[in-house]
Parts: sequence; structure tokens; C-alpha cells
Amino acid sequence: MKKSWMMAVFFLVGMGGLTLLINSGDTSDSQTPPTLDTGYVFPAPKPLPPFKLTDQLGQTFDNQRLMGKWSLIFLGYTSCPDICPTTMSKLAAAYPELNQENSLQVIFLSVDPARDTPTRLAQYAAFFHPDFLAVTGEHSELYSLTRSLGMVYTMVGDGPDYQVDHSASIVVISPKGERYAVFKPKNDGQSIPQIRNQALISDMRLIRHQY
Repeated sequence: MKKSWMMAVFFLVGMGGLTLLINSGDTSDSQTPPTLDTGYVFPAPKPLPPFKLTDQLGQTFDNQRLMGKWSLIFLGYTSCPDICPTTMSKLAAAYPELNQENSLQVIFLSVDPARDTPTRLAQYAAFFHPDFLAVTGEHSELYSLTRSLGMVYTMVGDGPDYQVDHSASIVVISPKGERYAVFKPKNDGQSIPQIRNQALISDMRLIRHQY
């Protein structure tokens, strides 16, 4: 009888340990990527390859400058006639709410280094917001970086008035310098696909909360 009682105790203790093990491996809601209105969070953060670009002040811009704060990277070029100024204006309008406690930076990644000199980038970025960064580099650097961001671009046409076809998404980089999420413009019947400011702000709030 005593032996049976002891076996029952061991069984219950073992079941308690098993329950604890199962619960410790349970995925809570906080670990589930949030559902975004404007895009999605990647299943796993992806480190960016080493890169070396130049910002609008002529200073080196590399992986280290993505560390410690959230970054929103938008691909484009200063001669872009439509989606670039539209998106940059949207980011400028949302920036005061996005940049809580100086915890976020907006980066305009120019893929037109031949025309977008540091001086031109400085004028372009400052037109939208004095805090905005603008960077570019050699195509060898740009191709590698844009691919790792999940974006593409290609030159169209010849002569000085060539254009650049490019992705219109905004990539979210975590404070660890990893690709974390993407915001995609929606075509709501307008001529230029856009991201709604309030949706952008709300989605960024969700991302920060989940992170």
C-alpha cells in the first residue's frame, strides 16, 4: 500500500514537471507577429550584409548607423516625379508621432548615385524634414543592400533624363540593424499608391509593442 502511494506521488510530480515544460514552450500572443494594416512583419529578423554608403553630409553610412533605433528606409531618387515626393511627404507628416523619444530615423536611399550628389541629397532631404537622412553609394553596394532589403531597382532610358524604376515599399529596420517589417503602399483608386499616415503610425506602434 505504501509503495502504491509513493508511486502515485512520483507520478503527480512527474506530470507537474511535464506541464511546466509544456507551458514554458507555449507561444504566447506577444510572440505572434502583429497583423499590420500597411504590410507585414517578417517571420524572422534578417541581418543586413555589411555595406558602406555616403550620407548627405559626405560622411560614411554603414551598418553601425542603424544600431540603437528604429529605421524606416525608402528607396528612390531625387529626380523621381511621383512616388518619391509623395511617400517622403507622408513620412514627414507622420514623423512627429513616429519619432517618439528620438527613437526612429527616416532614411532616403538613393539608387541614382550619378546625379544624387551629397549636396543634392542634402537639399532633397531637408525639403521634407531637417532630421531626414539621405544616402547613396556605388551600384555594387546598392544592389547588394537593396536585395537584402527585399527591394529592386533598374535604370530606364538613356541620356541625362533617364528614370529609375524602383520598389515603393518602406522597409523597417530594428534597433539591432535587422530587416524586421515592410510597409507597402496601397492603391485606393488614386493615381499614385500611398500609405495612409494614421495606418503607418498605428502599425509602427504595434511593431514597437511586440518587439
